[in-house]
Amino acid sequence: MKSVATPIRIIEVGPRDGLQNEPTPIPTEVKLAFIRALTEAGLREIEATSFVHPGRIPQLADAEAVIAGLPAGSGTRYSALVPNERGLERALASGIPRIAVFTAASETFVQRNIGMTIRQSLDTFRGIAERATAAGLTARGYVSTCFVCPYEGEMAPAQVEPVVRELFDLGVDEVSIGDTVGAAVPTDVERLLAALPDDLPRDQLAMHFHDTSGTALANVLASLEAGITTFDSSAGGLGGCPYAPGAAGNLATEDLVYMLERMGYATGVSLEGIARASALIAGHLPHPLPSRQYARLSGVAGNWQAAAHGGGTRPAV
Repeated sequence: MKSVATPIRIIEVGPRDGLQNEPTPIPTEVKLAFIRALTEAGLREIEATSFVHPGRIPQLADAEAVIAGLPAGSGTRYSALVPNERGLERALASGIPRIAVFTAASETFVQRNIGMTIRQSLDTFRGIAERATAAGLTARGYVSTCFVCPYEGEMAPAQVEPVVRELFDLGVDEVSIGDTVGAAVPTDVERLLAALPDDLPRDQLAMHFHDTSGTALANVLASLEAGITTFDSSAGGLGGCPYAPGAAGNLATEDLVYMLERMGYATGVSLEGIARASALIAGHLPHPLPSRQYARLSGVAGNWQAAAHGGGTRPAV
């Protein structure tokens, strides 16, 4: 395991991955207040939105407005997901400094998600990455379904490695390895990371866990032992992929920060600050947030519904 003196990078994906599947429209000003609160909590990398077609994910139709309202001079790097060339055009016009592209280790999943084969997605992203780099943007890559696919079942490391490698080859500076349905356990993480060759640098890999099976934090520990120090997470445990039936929320940022700080790792993130951000967005959702630490800090276990529908007072944290 890495020394606890090693700083941990946390990539906050709540404003994009966390909100994309929420059926209740959330006003742009609420999203911006949520992002400001996350920034104030010390998060220095936040995925703010996506330039997916508004008809596919209506919740993120206000991508331009969100980016236009991002806090200036905060020291936080904001990014947006870009699924295709049209999305890149919107991203370039918006002024966002960093983009993310996504594919999968499963052919069926990537076809249902973005309507392409894995080969077609990588060919598309090569052009996107080249144009983005020429314009001064940086790019991140996601690989979904690296452990289990909801359509194809178990995924072998040999299906994951070539996709990760080609994303690096086309110019991304980091690849996030996703447990899209939250089915992985620590031995799965150990097996996959052990199978990735040493020329795929550990300091440019991130892990993206969902907590469907309650194993996300255990998988973080397995990743730490394999030398990974970058993790995606979502405030409050928001999230769930719209193209992965049954996928629960992402690993909660509060729970991740609590465990890492308790172990002695430095995250630079305020646990109470994240809980305040989660409380802000919780008041606009028709369901409770699953984060254990959020529930502990905010005391919302019994009054989330009243807060979400305007009754009573918002939880204080």
